[in-house]
Amino acid sequence: MKQFIYKMIVAVIAIIMIYEFTIGKQISKFQGKVETITSKEGRKETINKLREEIKRAVKKERYLSKEDAKLIGEFISKIRKEIDEESN
Repeated sequence: MKQFIYKMIVAVIAIIMIYEFTIGKQISKFQGKVETITSKEGRKETINKLREEIKRAVKKERYLSKEDAKLIGEFISKIRKEIDEESN
């Protein structure tokens, strides 16, 4: 009977450790990201990072490659065409 109890204790501890090192870490990362989004300081930090990225993009001579610009232009044209068709 003692052996069974010891084996169960070891098995439970092993399961808890496996959970903490796999799923538990992922949940902690997710909770940290959610906390950053929901907190006032986190939102301010995110906005500041976004501003910095926009400033860097403005300083670049060409932000998009010619292929990307053409693709986005065609996509926007298609959306405009569909909107115009739907409004008529």
